[in-house]
Amino acid sequence: MTAFVALLRAVNVGGTGKIAMADLRALGEGLGFAAVATILQSGNLVFSAEGTAEALARSLGAAIEAAHGLRPDVAVRTARELDAAIGCNPFVAEAEADPAHVLVGFSASVPSPEAGRQVAAVKVARERLVLAGRELYAWYPDGIGRSKVTSAVLEKALGTPLTMRNWTTVRKIAAALSRL
Repeated sequence: MTAFVALLRAVNVGGTGKIAMADLRALGEGLGFAAVATILQSGNLVFSAEGTAEALARSLGAAIEAAHGLRPDVAVRTARELDAAIGCNPFVAEAEADPAHVLVGFSASVPSPEAGRQVAAVKVARERLVLAGRELYAWYPDGIGRSKVTSAVLEKALGTPLTMRNWTTVRKIAAALSRL
């Protein structure tokens, strides 16, 4: 069995996409996932399972749709992939000083071939963006709530859905995965 995290997009944010974490855990268990746990209330499910990340994302998305009538985009990463994403963080000093303003965007699929160029063209004030494989790293020194660099802008540049987690949450997920 492999340790995974499923990162659901737009779940329990701003009153939309409501899914109780107990329900999400039950769905994972119903799919045969082992050692199922949620991290925070924003759609982070850690578990062990057999299969590929892509197949697990499809299965979980379908189960959520069947149970709740909504189908969030689901990005699934192995524990090893999450550790690699942590190791690639280009904003280490910023993450140490202010982890709430450093975010990692996990794409649900491989970004478009021109994504790097598109991300570089995004107009930013003080924000900084770095695309590394399927992850997009963002530093919002003035906070994400004031930025014009929204998830919609980033998804358009990448050509794929994206779900963002701040550095504190990424570290909590990694700690939970290390216990599986």
